[in-house]
Amino acid sequence: MRLVILDDYDLASEWAAKYIRNRIIQFKPSADRYFTLGLPTGSTPLGCYTKLIEYHKNGDLSFKYVKTFNMDEYVGLPRDHPESYHSYMWNNFFKHIDIEPQNTHILDGNASNLQAECEAFEQKITAAGGIELFVGGIGPDGHIAFNEPGSSLVSRTRVKTLAKDTIVANARFFGNDLSRVPTMTLTVGVGTVMDAREVMILITGAHKAFALYKAIEEGVNHMWTVSAFQQHPRTIFICDEDATLELRVKTVKYFKGLMHVHNQLVEPTLSVKDYMD
Repeated sequence: MRLVILDDYDLASEWAAKYIRNRIIQFKPSADRYFTLGLPTGSTPLGCYTKLIEYHKNGDLSFKYVKTFNMDEYVGLPRDHPESYHSYMWNNFFKHIDIEPQNTHILDGNASNLQAECEAFEQKITAAGGIELFVGGIGPDGHIAFNEPGSSLVSRTRVKTLAKDTIVANARFFGNDLSRVPTMTLTVGVGTVMDAREVMILITGAHKAFALYKAIEEGVNHMWTVSAFQQHPRTIFICDEDATLELRVKTVKYFKGLMHVHNQLVEPTLSVKDYMD
């Protein structure tokens, strides 16, 4: 398990974007070998998406042979609603890059049979060869995707009822009106994400500090579902200084002492221009 600590949100976002960029380019995706990328929504990944868009516009990164699978979607929210995760992904990322629409996969929260939709999503991931890199964020209560406290650590894609804390946290996206916040979602399971060959988790801000402490310094616990990734063979946590406030000083010093090793993962930053014939 790696913990990468950057000074602030912008630097953490840039480091994450560089890592994703290098992983895609090193994979050398092609028409018969797509890179599969799991993606989150929310406020945390926005800085990373902004940098990835910048890399694409500069001609350094292409998503032509990338397939994406999003973590979750609200149940019952119209697809074109400004707060649906379909809208979020298209407005904040997909429409700015060269990804083919048919290669983006987002759960349909308005499907007539929600269970069948979840099962089909798992099948699509399998058909794509599994997920190479799953990027995620967490809530202040340590949930990843919408795997709320108490979720099974071997759970698969399913219908999930949101915890009150999550509804309150999401109210800011719905005019702070709790009555407008969806109470159910479709979400990948902890087991779904654990199946990815690599997992990257973005954790920024002082309000996520206790969750990072639970994820790094305490044991695996289904009440803090992010802690499950201690047991993944290739997990990389990326955080800013504010998110380390609950960690022991020696823990922070230990991981900061490894930054010269971690930085080799993003330096040099590769470009598709270097691989053109």
